[in-house]
Amino acid sequence: MTVVLQVSDTHFGTERAEVVEALVEWSAQQRPDLVVVSGDITQRARPQQFRAARDWLDRLGAPWLAVPGNHDIPLFDVWTRFRRPYGRYSAAFGDDLEPVHQSHDLLVIGVNTTRPWRHQDGVVAARQVDRVAQCLQGATPGQLRIVVVHQPMGVARAEDRRHVLRGHAAALQRWASAGADLVMGGHIHLPYVREMERLARPLWVVQAGTAVSRRVRAGVPNSVNLLRWGQGAAAGTCHIEQWDFSAADRSFRLARVTDLHPPRP
Repeated sequence: MTVVLQVSDTHFGTERAEVVEALVEWSAQQRPDLVVVSGDITQRARPQQFRAARDWLDRLGAPWLAVPGNHDIPLFDVWTRFRRPYGRYSAAFGDDLEPVHQSHDLLVIGVNTTRPWRHQDGVVAARQVDRVAQCLQGATPGQLRIVVVHQPMGVARAEDRRHVLRGHAAALQRWASAGADLVMGGHIHLPYVREMERLARPLWVVQAGTAVSRRVRAGVPNSVNLLRWGQGAAAGTCHIEQWDFSAADRSFRLARVTDLHPPRP
């Protein structure tokens, strides 16, 4: 079985120390094979925030794949924002802003949906749609095919529609036709799993809440997603678990389970 841990919107600089430590302890118990980080790793893209985030990520004890979020570009340092927008991110997380991970069970494709000239809105460009589709078409039958973005490709609440990724409709159509199973995202600090409609084949949006930051929505605790797939899991079933931080226990507790059945070629 392959286990994927999705964390998002850690916003280091606003992290809660007790949640940071609880997630390290919990990850050691779950032993993920891959950690997916779907953006907004820092609060203000400061070097010390990136260093703290990278140190914490290394403590989770698994390979990782990360994409930047809008908070990972300097906001107030205008010169750096437009001349070297990803310089601080790259110093901590590497120069590849759109990494790809492949294993026997997984194909995970990162997409950088941030733009230095946009404060919050995300964009997926035609060239990015093409790149992802070509990569998806090379997947093997046993691989679960995941695309990772920051801003959401689909929302569960009307109030969040303004945050939907620009270019999402064309991207979803193309990626579904190319064989994508899941699109993981963050940005709105709200966890949910939603099947997208009117596509060539089933495709689900998997959104993560804020993992360790105090910047939570009212009534929505810190949370992460854990995905199980492949040999040892139920045949053809993608098992997605939402784990919420319990302040009373100072630990992560299973809150919700969603079973998906992605079609195989």
